[in-house]
Amino acid sequence: MGRAFEFRKGRKMKRWSAMAKAFTRIGKDIVMAVKEGGPNPEANSRLRAVIQNSKAANMPKENVERAIKKATDKDTANYKEVLFEGYAPHGIAILVETATDNNNRTVANVRSFFNKCNGTMGTQGSVEFMFDHTCNFRIPANGMDPEELELELIDFGAEEVFEDEDGILIYAPFNSFGTIQKELETRGIEILSSGFERIPQITKKLTEAEVADVEKLIEKLEEDDDVMNVYHTMEEEASS
Repeated sequence: MGRAFEFRKGRKMKRWSAMAKAFTRIGKDIVMAVKEGGPNPEANSRLRAVIQNSKAANMPKENVERAIKKATDKDTANYKEVLFEGYAPHGIAILVETATDNNNRTVANVRSFFNKCNGTMGTQGSVEFMFDHTCNFRIPANGMDPEELELELIDFGAEEVFEDEDGILIYAPFNSFGTIQKELETRGIEILSSGFERIPQITKKLTEAEVADVEKLIEKLEEDDDVMNVYHTMEEEASS
């Protein structure tokens, strides 16, 4: 198995437990998708993907419809995606993805978290190169052979295809998202969820005490409403 499989296994149970946070993230994704491509999912592939993710997160349909309606209002602020980079204690690189309607607030908050937790904010490009920007899709297994599917999807950009208890996962470079989404839809394969992740190229093993230092910063960042995802180069124990 490749790095995407190990990364997935390590993060699986760790970060996505807060339902309210997941709904907030999806709500922002809806606003950004509608502002970019309009409120019709049929004509807006990004919005289609977000609606699939809302179903996977068990977000009520009326919440989704309300968010789409709100996003079409001219007075609704758009969110800008901003990436922050830096280091946690013990030389662990940190990449923070945010979606914000007030960049000054977000910069101040993220900087304060790094400062309070003995980390340092980095300049643009200082750690981003240490991560592979990937896209992923989850589809039902339905008796499909992941190896066969991988061979069929290589031409569309797929790099890693594997099965877990949630179905079949397809990983590819970030810029292959649209191509693979279109191919899966053309084949009539249901997309349960999809998204983007940044997979560390190299990870560093820490002691238990050092892990606690890094976790303190990660938790502070993840509690912030503007923060969508936090990635790091700390080796994570795979959840069973």
